[in-house]
Amino acid sequence: MKLLCISNGHGEDAIALRILQQLRALPHAPELAAMSLVGEGSAYTHANIPLIGPAKRLPSGGFIYMDGRQLARDLQGGLVALTLAQLRTVKAWAQEGGAVLAVGDIVPLLFAWYGGAPYAFVGTAKSEYYLRDEAGVLPRPTWFDRLENLWGSVYLPWERWLMEHPRCRAVYPRDRLTADTLRRWDLPVFDLGNPMMDGLEPTGDLELPPHGNPLTLLLLPGSRPPEVYTNWQIILEGVESLLARSPAPLMFLGAIAPSLDPDPLHHALTERGWQRRANGRYFQRSQSTLLLDQAHFGDCLHRADVALAMAGTATEQFVGLGKPAFIYPGPGPQFTPAFAEAQTRLLGPSAILVKHPHHTADAVDRLMHDPDRLQLIADNGDRRMGQPGAAARIADSVMTQLYNI
Repeated sequence: MKLLCISNGHGEDAIALRILQQLRALPHAPELAAMSLVGEGSAYTHANIPLIGPAKRLPSGGFIYMDGRQLARDLQGGLVALTLAQLRTVKAWAQEGGAVLAVGDIVPLLFAWYGGAPYAFVGTAKSEYYLRDEAGVLPRPTWFDRLENLWGSVYLPWERWLMEHPRCRAVYPRDRLTADTLRRWDLPVFDLGNPMMDGLEPTGDLELPPHGNPLTLLLLPGSRPPEVYTNWQIILEGVESLLARSPAPLMFLGAIAPSLDPDPLHHALTERGWQRRANGRYFQRSQSTLLLDQAHFGDCLHRADVALAMAGTATEQFVGLGKPAFIYPGPGPQFTPAFAEAQTRLLGPSAILVKHPHHTADAVDRLMHDPDRLQLIADNGDRRMGQPGAAARIADSVMTQLYNI
């Protein structure tokens, strides 16, 4: 038995890896391989899962659908040749008798279908919450936006055709609302939860200086350079708003991707008057403390009360813990105003759009004095993102649906 996992982005690679690790632990585990359509697949290689086919980091970082200029840069960077080579690799894998697990959006799903092997699909990119919630269809600002509702689902007819193909043995949507909607077309849908919420357990190794019990804010600037450094400057403007208003000390936790160079982040802090402590990760300004951490993501998520965020997956994971995230529109290519607005639909009341960082203190103050809204946010997180353990549940189902084990 052989299984090729195809994913298309940094976040998708991480989600796919959680499922593959659960598969690898099963007694009749298939031989595993991976293909990262965007980037170099480092998440897989670090976990000793072999990559097949070519891999290349493209200029857009995988966000060509957000900006036509990004597509032009990727085309110049060799996108067409890369895609054709990857398609040939998937076809060869199928001819050798391997199955495919597609993780992400229509792109890996299309690759899986094209290859000719049996396949399963983990849909991480789309949710019915973009169009509706439990109360009904969401209001949209323009007639063009409202056209999306005419298809009956956030998944378009051609995507549903790929899901209902006889070789598609299982579809794993990211939430129950999406699963229930897709079942209207008699697709092989399994509502097993969202692997994004796996692997976030705190280690207990994050040591914070004695600081009483201050309000703790998580700073999430994203993971892709150079955008992350621009986002960091915007988030620090929100920090300034809070420092100017709060009479009490505040604790800030900057959860920074391990792959990032922290020096530009340090420099931005010192420019704004933060004093770096001797150990290098802590910064002090008046009575408030800021920690830049690249190794304790789960601990940071659990310790923080609210987030100031310009990230995709990380924001969703924080919200899944029942906590509020204040998000800012940025220049992109990922966290544009359109992306931020879409994230408020995806995450509902848990994602609060702050159009300018200097309004942050007002927005946080209003929320912290509204216990009913805080309880709504706590309940909403579980409903939108689900309980941990989805990766193991999906791994068991993949073995049954693809291999009858």
